[in-house]
Amino acid sequence: MAEIRVKVCGIRTDADLAAVVAAKAAYIGLNFFPKSPRFVTLEEARLLTHAAPEGLCKIGLVVDADDATLDAIVEAMPLDMLQLHGKESPDRVAEVKARYGLPVMKAVGVADEGDLAAVFDYSLVADQILVDAKAPKDAVLPGGNGLAFDWRLVAQRRWLKPWMLAGGLTPANVAEAIRLTNARQIDVASGVESAPGQKDAAKIAAFTKAAHMEKGGVPILR
Repeated sequence: MAEIRVKVCGIRTDADLAAVVAAKAAYIGLNFFPKSPRFVTLEEARLLTHAAPEGLCKIGLVVDADDATLDAIVEAMPLDMLQLHGKESPDRVAEVKARYGLPVMKAVGVADEGDLAAVFDYSLVADQILVDAKAPKDAVLPGGNGLAFDWRLVAQRRWLKPWMLAGGLTPANVAEAIRLTNARQIDVASGVESAPGQKDAAKIAAFTKAAHMEKGGVPILR
């Protein structure tokens, strides 16, 4: 069975980066949404990207960002991927890909089966899809709210592009989420924090350990 790839989103400090590297995560997410407790400045993110070891995929997360904002981010640091986590249309996803020449991951919020059509639509233009819990209508953040959705909605699903499961995942439930959905990629933010925006190294280690377990508790060879 393919290896599980973990993304730890919203890292902000050198200690966060060290914990992610020690836990052998595959991706880090740098959050450029100012309203998020995980927000990083361009300078903070630049230092983190330059300190990241080779092979660790560095993703810049934005929410309905305009070209000027994206220009500043991309020019400031070496990113491997952009994550669009707002209400960007498929056309906007295609525009961003063409403008920056970087792979694009599009987040799609899911609350019921009717939301799954959007996953297909975005898979026509994005390089990866982040299948996340749909944020409540009054939520300030489009993601990272610690909410899960009914994982049975995406159980054994196959889409045109690689996809990543997100939403309310923790060290305690990630193995069950993988078992139910057969997701090969997993995203976590609030589930490995001691407080909003404060990553916990022990929780990061526990999360990746749980995610890297096969059904039945046999570790995946890395």
